[in-house]
Amino acid sequence: MAIKQPDLTINISNHQSSLQIFKAAASNFISSLSGKMFTFGLGLMLLDETHSAISFGINMIISPIVGLLCLVPIGNLIDTYPHKTVLTGSLTARTLALILFAASINLFTATAKLIPIVLFLIIDAISTNINDTCYSAATHELVNAHNIQRLSSLTQSAISLSSILSPALGVGLYSLVGFSGFVILEIVATLASFGIMLTMKFHYHATNQFANSQHAPVTSHSQFAKFHSGLNYMRSRTMIKITILLSVILNFLYTAVTIGIPYILKDQLHTGNGPIGVLETGSAIGMLLGSLLLTLLPPTGQKRLFLKLIIPVLILDSQILLLGVLFMTSQSPTGYALLGSFIMGILAFALVILNITFQVYLQQTVPTKLLGRVVATLTTVNSSIMPIGTLMFTLIFQSTTHGGLVLIINGILLLGYTLLLLRPLNQAIHSEQP
Repeated sequence: MAIKQPDLTINISNHQSSLQIFKAAASNFISSLSGKMFTFGLGLMLLDETHSAISFGINMIISPIVGLLCLVPIGNLIDTYPHKTVLTGSLTARTLALILFAASINLFTATAKLIPIVLFLIIDAISTNINDTCYSAATHELVNAHNIQRLSSLTQSAISLSSILSPALGVGLYSLVGFSGFVILEIVATLASFGIMLTMKFHYHATNQFANSQHAPVTSHSQFAKFHSGLNYMRSRTMIKITILLSVILNFLYTAVTIGIPYILKDQLHTGNGPIGVLETGSAIGMLLGSLLLTLLPPTGQKRLFLKLIIPVLILDSQILLLGVLFMTSQSPTGYALLGSFIMGILAFALVILNITFQVYLQQTVPTKLLGRVVATLTTVNSSIMPIGTLMFTLIFQSTTHGGLVLIINGILLLGYTLLLLRPLNQAIHSEQP
C-alpha cells in the first residue's frame, strides 16, 4: 500500500532556504567543533585527576542510557510544542548547566570530580538529544522540499569538518589554556549557536499542530499514549522496520571497527599513535567528501532509492572486510597508515551517503507531526546497541591476538545479513511508493 506523503505546502523561497542552510551549518560547525574539543579536554583532565581508563569513555556510557530513559518525553515534547521554543529552552538549560559546572568543578578533587561531571553530562546528553531531534523534526519549517538534501548534506559537512580540525586544535588549546579555558570556550560557543538559532525563522504550517499544546494535560498515561501512536505508525511502515533491522546490526558490528582499530594498531601491531591518527583523519575526510558530494548533486527524491541505500551498505561491508585483511597481511606501519586511511575514507564516505539518504527519505515521507517521535526512536535504538557492542568486542579483542580476523568475520557476517535483506528491502520500497 502506498504511503501518504506529508504536507509540504509551507511557502519558503529558495533564497530563504539558502539563508537558513547557512545559519544551520554555521551553528552546527561551532557547536560540533567546540563540543568535540570540550569532550577531549574533559577526558584529559579526568585522566590527569583520576588516572582511570574510563576517562575517555564516560560520555559513551551516559549518552545511550539517558537517550533510552528520556526517549518517550523527548519524542513527545518535540511533537507537541513549537520547535523554536523547545530549542530555546534546551539551549538555555545547557548554558546554565555549563556556568554552574564551571563554578563548581574546582570545588572537587580526584575521583570526586566525577560528581559534577556526571551531572553535567546527563544534562548535556538530554540537551543534545533534544537539539538534534528537534532540528530534524523542524526541517520542513526551515527549508522548502527542494533544499532538504542540501540542508542535511551541509550540516553533515560542518560536523565532518569539525571532526578533522578538533583533534589538533584540542591538543594545542589544552596545552595553552587548560581545562578551565575549554569550559569558557564551550560557554561562548553555546551562546553563539544559541544566537544563530534565534535569528532563524521557523515557518509553521497554517494548521499549526502546536496551537492547542498548552491546553493538553501532561500525565504519564497521556505521555505513553502519545508515544504509542508514533510506534504504531512505525509498525505500519515496512520500510522503517527493515531499516531498523539493518541499522541495529550495522551499528552493533561497526563498534568492532571503532574500538578495534586503536587496539589492533597499538597493542597487537605495536605501531604507536601515528597510524591511528592517520586513519581517523582519513575517516573524517571521507565523511566530508561524501556530504559535500550530496550538496552538489541535485535532489532526486525517492528515485532509485533501493540502489542509493544498498550500494553504500555493500561498500561498508566490503571495506570492513578489507580492513581486516590489511591488518592480517601487511607488515609495514606505513602500509597500515596509508592503505588503512584510504579504506576508512571509503567506508566513511559510504556511511555518510547512507545516513543522509535515509534522513532525507524520512523527511520526505514521515508526517511532520510524527517526526520527533520517529527520529527519537530510531536514534535511541541505534545508539543503545553500541554500548553492548563495545563491551562484547572489547572482550573479544582482548582474548585474541588476531584482531584483523575479527574484522574479516564481521565483514562477512554483515555482507551475508545485507544479502538476506535485499529482497525484503526492495519489496518494501516498491510497496510504499506513492
